Amino acid sequence: MAEISHQTVRLSRGKHAFPAQGVCVMELASMLAGEDFSDAPECVSPVIGGFLRTYNDGIDDRLRQDLYEFAAKAVDTRSRASVEQRRASDCIAWAASLAGSLTLRFPVFACTTSLRGCEAAGAYAARAALRQGPAAHAEALEFVERLMGLCEADKRPAPAAERPVAAVAS
Repeated sequence: MAEISHQTVRLSRGKHAFPAQGVCVMELASMLAGEDFSDAPECVSPVIGGFLRTYNDGIDDRLRQDLYEFAAKAVDTRSRASVEQRRASDCIAWAASLAGSLTLRFPVFACTTSLRGCEAAGAYAARAALRQGPAAHAEALEFVERLMGLCEADKRPAPAAERPVAAVAS
């Protein structure tokens, strides 16, 4: 049997106990980052993680393989609170633009300052993209690229009082 590594796994739906069962995009990111195997790597933005976990599980197997590159790109995207809040706000706005006349229902957006609120905003945006069907796949990938770019665009040193959003132990 071949050794399981980041080079031999195939992306699949859901959360897995170990790589031999399969990996989702965030579990692959944890492998690439050298972290413990997890679908919530410490080094990944909670907004981006929320988006990619939800999107990974909602698309078909063929489209899911397009997420490989995003596992590597997601590593080291966790940023300071202001960047995560901006990402969360961008997710809410983008989801609203996709939804059109659909009613937006998710009250946690009032508290995008929390880790869970940021993750929820990312997941909500992914669900909005999934409602659009496979035709919105390219747009969803472009959107997550923009979310990742916010970290790159904000290279100013963080004020001493502002720290990166900390992970919550599950």
